[in-house]
Amino acid sequence: MTTETVQLTTGAEAVLAALADCGVSYLFANAGTDFPPVIEALARLGPARVPCPVTVPHETAAVGMAHGYWLVTGKPQAVMVHVNVGLANAAMGVINAASDDVPVIVMSGRTPITEKGRNGSRMTPIQYGQEMYDQASIVRDVVKFTYEMRYPEQGDSLVKRAVSLAGTAPEGPVYLSLPREPLAEPLPRDFAPAPVPARPTKTLPDATAIATLAEWLAQAKNPVVLCQRGDVDGQLSRALSAFAALAGVAVCEPFSIRNVLASDDPALIGYDPGIALKHADLVVVLDSAIPWIAALHDPAADVRIAHIGPDPQFRRMPVRGYHCDLAIVADPVNAIEALARATSPSPPRHARAKPATPTPGAAGNTMSPEWVSACVSDIMDDSAVAFTELGLLPGAMRLKGANRLFSNVHAGGLGWAMPAALGAQLADRDRLVIAAMGDGSYIFANPVACHQIAEALDLPILTIIKNNAMWNAVRRSVVRGYPDGAAARLNEMPLTSLQPSPDFCGIARASRAHAERVEHGADLPAALARAVEVIRTERRQVLLDLRVAATDYF
Repeated sequence: MTTETVQLTTGAEAVLAALADCGVSYLFANAGTDFPPVIEALARLGPARVPCPVTVPHETAAVGMAHGYWLVTGKPQAVMVHVNVGLANAAMGVINAASDDVPVIVMSGRTPITEKGRNGSRMTPIQYGQEMYDQASIVRDVVKFTYEMRYPEQGDSLVKRAVSLAGTAPEGPVYLSLPREPLAEPLPRDFAPAPVPARPTKTLPDATAIATLAEWLAQAKNPVVLCQRGDVDGQLSRALSAFAALAGVAVCEPFSIRNVLASDDPALIGYDPGIALKHADLVVVLDSAIPWIAALHDPAADVRIAHIGPDPQFRRMPVRGYHCDLAIVADPVNAIEALARATSPSPPRHARAKPATPTPGAAGNTMSPEWVSACVSDIMDDSAVAFTELGLLPGAMRLKGANRLFSNVHAGGLGWAMPAALGAQLADRDRLVIAAMGDGSYIFANPVACHQIAEALDLPILTIIKNNAMWNAVRRSVVRGYPDGAAARLNEMPLTSLQPSPDFCGIARASRAHAERVEHGADLPAALARAVEVIRTERRQVLLDLRVAATDYF
């Protein structure tokens, strides 16, 4: 998009035009009384000159949609919310994006600063009550950049700087505060849009460090690469698979966020860091913030450990004490390709893990998470993607390539999977997009808002609820901490039950979704087949509420 033939007149128009110039396609918005200049600008400039505005009836869903859209396209999108209260609701989504290095341009209006005498001055009681000394403090600790627009002409340059910084590795969300006065005020007569900043190049590794790591690799008997996410284009998957075949190394994907290798890749030994580290004498931590849990399976002191990534020490984390003998600052793809060029061929030094073969279980029993995961992978074609929040187990699935399974980010802000799936579906309306989550996570997703969005935008996602009527993660944590304690001996542990279970099917049907309750594992394949048929032929969203066993491991 370009603004060259458009006469921009206000700060709000400068903001929107700059977003479009930077390639932002969508503005996911939850509007309030700070939005009149923005809404007027959208109407005056027209759809060809601004990002497409999308009404999102809850702020966390707005950020989640931008997050999911980026995961399948690599194109950052914009979110705008209503002053401090909207930003407070959006904060959890911003925290999730920050933890996964996902670029999102987050903006909120700010209540008018002036009481009278300027365009946009205060007109309602809430514009007094919503004023803060430091509104940006709500998200400052997790964003890469934050600033408040002071003058209308800054709407252009601030947006372009924010988008550029969001896309600079390590990527992440940015935040702009937009008071109503500069949005409403006219631009200076001599205003001219600034050029869009060039995209930064990807970092190349230090040649000496790569040579050192190649030497260590040649000396190792059981080297292993730990990698929990890849790039959105799948380049790392291809480079890592080729390197692993060349060097004979094993690859493990601990605490996977975005699956990197296909399930049948010969190098993949699974997802358990304990198994991967048991006999390893060289560990390459590839862009993995949490490669293992130190209290459970810390490598031996004599094991060489190299960390590679755009920020291999993850400075965003205040406490992160993993042993590090070599830290290589580099784009992961560039680093692995350079390491491959410095490595001599070697036969495989590991045995590949075999995927589990789950069964539906005995008639009348609740189904296992493994069975659910296997059945879901069976309906996924070559382009299908699934977003999971404690809903699917990658080790029980047959993933056909990279970026087929997006798992909940390590920030733990629940309610992410469903809006992220909506964003991915918006990016590709013909792709099968699945959101699988626990019943608690579904409640956190603000499902009434998400189902309304799916219907309003014709986004036929498949929502799968793994329903065990409890906060099972909390229950497991208590049992692990106090295995012989009083709480573990109770039939119903305090603060964990979600009974009585709501009518989740009824919630979905309120937005005209096809919805089914599945009680037995043997019935799941047919239910999933019906779901795909409805999505393909009726272009309608589907919800499946599954009665799933509460396990001690997932």
